[in-house]
Amino acid sequence: MPAPKALRPFAHREYRVLIAALAVSIFGSGMWAVAMVYQVIQLGGGPLQLSLVATAGSAGLVAFVLAGGIAADRAPQRLLIIAVEGTNLAVIAAISGLALAGWLQLWHLAVGAFVLGVGAAFFFPAYSAILPRILPAEDLLAANGMEGTMRPILQQAAGPAVAGILVAALSPSHAVTGVAACHLLAFIILNFLGQHTLDAPGPDGEPAVARAKTSFFHDLREGVSYTVRTPWLLWTLVWACISVLFLIGPIEVLMPFVVRDQLGGDSRMFGFLLAVMGVGGAVASLATASFPLPRRYLTVMMVSWGAGSLPLAAVGIMHSFWLVAVALFIFGATGAVGMVIWGTLLQRRVPPQLLGRVSSLDFFVSLALMPVSMALAGPAAEVVPTWVIFLVAGGVCPVMAVVAMAVARMPADELAHPLGRGSEGGGIGAKEPADNVPADSQKSVDSP
Repeated sequence: MPAPKALRPFAHREYRVLIAALAVSIFGSGMWAVAMVYQVIQLGGGPLQLSLVATAGSAGLVAFVLAGGIAADRAPQRLLIIAVEGTNLAVIAAISGLALAGWLQLWHLAVGAFVLGVGAAFFFPAYSAILPRILPAEDLLAANGMEGTMRPILQQAAGPAVAGILVAALSPSHAVTGVAACHLLAFIILNFLGQHTLDAPGPDGEPAVARAKTSFFHDLREGVSYTVRTPWLLWTLVWACISVLFLIGPIEVLMPFVVRDQLGGDSRMFGFLLAVMGVGGAVASLATASFPLPRRYLTVMMVSWGAGSLPLAAVGIMHSFWLVAVALFIFGATGAVGMVIWGTLLQRRVPPQLLGRVSSLDFFVSLALMPVSMALAGPAAEVVPTWVIFLVAGGVCPVMAVVAMAVARMPADELAHPLGRGSEGGGIGAKEPADNVPADSQKSVDSP
């Protein structure tokens, strides 16, 4: 009996190794989110000190994510991922040792958070770029769906829950030690990745050393140029920028006040609503992974994102907990459908030698506007009613999704570049044309 589509990637040894390490690593990241908070508190820190440590992590991520994309295209991705996990292990182990010895200070946590942020900036572009090298094209959707299923379960639920138990039963330093154990296990697992994934990708199969002679800015310009001249890619990123700007602030900053003032709830209700949104994302990711890539993949992606934002327009006027929960479940589910398809499209339509840079650009534009959105949400709520902010946020995103589809001519583009069963390769290394690659060189572009 053939395996369910969502489980087909597990037939490949390299994927089993990679996803096992990723699962352990993101579980540890979920533990760190809680352990770091209570470690700051144990050291006498308050909201300001906690904000500084959290900001240090975000700063490291944003500052180096473009460099991480370039590294993923120039360096052996296997070694890059292993090096990042080894660095994470060293940082967390050092913090754990200092904490258990009673020598830990707040600046140690801030420096550690910054280095962890830098590590994430290098890890995720390399992870995105290595997947098409170890899986056939037809299994990429399932692989991305599996990651989308695991992340909310392990990073947003299980990891924080286990860390909370360790903090309550023992101490924050013991929870940090648990995080170090997770990174140690992930580091060991990653070393079982096959040697065939060592070489960095390049056009015509040239070795990484031949490409490493170009400058950082040359490589960055190459990635940006490809993005700008690829309409479906450019306008999806434009939509992403607008959605992050309009949606993140209301959800992260204003939703707690909706819970308090409209629903009469407390922090437990707010946490439960965020969990509902995460469950929606996990369920939808698994469902998306269980079916073939839609023939109208760009349309399905943009309609999912656009229509899924509409329920948020009514959150500001809802006085029922269950209605708000349904709205957030739909938002989480439709967002996950779009993200699974989006990740798959990057891996299948972007040339392998550019995938790391394009992935990092996607990451960068999303991260750069998150703090801006959160910074604007509070002052905006002082000027206009909260319901107006949610109405605008939930209404702008669907309109911009339609605009992006029309300007980029996505319906015509997806028909001109079919990725359905008829166009899928037969295994690892199968060929399919990439966007904006000269016709005489398409035959040499490695397919995901």
